[in-house]
Amino acid sequence: MPVQKLKEFLDNNNVKYVAITHSTAYTAQEIAALTHTKGRDLAKTVIVKLDDQLAMAVLPASFHIDLQQLKKGSGAKAVGLPGEAEFRSRFPGCETGAMPPFGNLFEMPVFVDESLAKEKEIAFSAGSHNEVIRLSYNDFDHLVKPQVLRFVAGKAHAA
Repeated sequence: MPVQKLKEFLDNNNVKYVAITHSTAYTAQEIAALTHTKGRDLAKTVIVKLDDQLAMAVLPASFHIDLQQLKKGSGAKAVGLPGEAEFRSRFPGCETGAMPPFGNLFEMPVFVDESLAKEKEIAFSAGSHNEVIRLSYNDFDHLVKPQVLRFVAGKAHAA
């Protein structure tokens, strides 16, 4: 989904947001620094496979995902990280690794870590490695209706 389509979706739902254009960045640490966003407020979207279904796990960018916790919380029998080839076609117009956490727009369930759900605002890649969108967590929750679980592991190491 190109950035413009995401903005249109937010506009059509009367959601207030800030779009931040930045120089190309691939790691959460770079994006957080360039956009002056706290690591706990920057959400990363990890594509996971729960049983045979693709889903989005959204967590603070400064943490790793605990797949066993996600498996337990979601009730899945099997959980894993699919290869890029398994999900790339589901995100037309998005750069790999920059998919926005709007599974409802991609016909994919969304799981959000409870630590992110406690934040007032979240920011996330908007489909490219050059733009971030920041909005209230409540608006995100209202639009996406994610399932809130606990699935973060320790802090991610700087790349």
